[in-house]
Amino acid sequence: MNIFKLFFLVIIPFFFVGNQVLDFPLVFNPSQLQAQKETASVAANIIFQSTDHGMTWQDISKGLPENMESYDFFANDKGLYIPAVAGMFHSKPEATAPTWNKELFIFDPGNIIDGKSGIYGVKYEGKISQKIPGMNLWTPIYTNFHEKNLRTIFETSSGSILIGSDSGLFKSVDNGKSWKLVLNKGWVIKIVEADGVLMATNQEGIIRSIDDGENWNVVVSEGGVGIDVASIANGFAAITYNTDSKTRRVRTSYDSGKTWQAIDAGLPPHDLIANIIEVSDYFFCGHPKGIYRSSDKGKTWELMLPSIGGKVFNLSGLGSVIYALPRNGGC
Repeated sequence: MNIFKLFFLVIIPFFFVGNQVLDFPLVFNPSQLQAQKETASVAANIIFQSTDHGMTWQDISKGLPENMESYDFFANDKGLYIPAVAGMFHSKPEATAPTWNKELFIFDPGNIIDGKSGIYGVKYEGKISQKIPGMNLWTPIYTNFHEKNLRTIFETSSGSILIGSDSGLFKSVDNGKSWKLVLNKGWVIKIVEADGVLMATNQEGIIRSIDDGENWNVVVSEGGVGIDVASIANGFAAITYNTDSKTRRVRTSYDSGKTWQAIDAGLPPHDLIANIIEVSDYFFCGHPKGIYRSSDKGKTWELMLPSIGGKVFNLSGLGSVIYALPRNGGC
């Protein structure tokens, strides 16, 4: 077999998935290929896990590259995913001791986001892709969306698609055939939904929609931006920046986001509180001093895991398991 036949048999299939042509350039970085072969058994302090409501924590970094840095991670019914520069590391949910499998990126998919219909890649420069299930390939989607400075993508329960950018929020009700600007007041980075109510972080604070993203109003504004928003049992939790106290404040709402109550009296005040999640009736907060837990809906807090190297833990939950990834500066 000559070299040209070999090229078409081995390389060309990567450009086609069904009837979809992958229009991203195929670039192999030798350093990435070398990194694929090497994992450091001494890797530590990259990712932690608790299976007993935060009482004890296990370093589950073994098998990841030493000194690996990641800015995103998430857990879903298929396991734990940690994107990094050279690829995405995945551990299956049934693994008692996480075993990491690496998926090499042929191109940089951008910010990795877990969606209802799969895993998305959102490039700040304007391209959106979706991971092909069971494969290390990503296919471009919504190629008629030409906005830049993209931040996130979200699928609502009714099937609408929302794309957050630095210039506002866009919506499609026809699977991406057409797009409408539904919010033009600052960036939108994170969106969550519960019982038909949408909440999002915004340049003005925390915003809310009760009509599938058509209209939005600010529900938490303390002079600063919205940092984090999460769905909790019977409500929402959020973190915003207060320009008077120059700290990040933590609040909850149990009336679909209409009114909010502060729950951070027991937390040390700080301007780098990262995020909040609820797992098994406990609140967990990523704080510059470490991971705090509340068993009484935020009335009191206790430090469960001190910070490491001055980093702030970002948190994610899967069932009763909590994952924590330390990052410089938090979120």
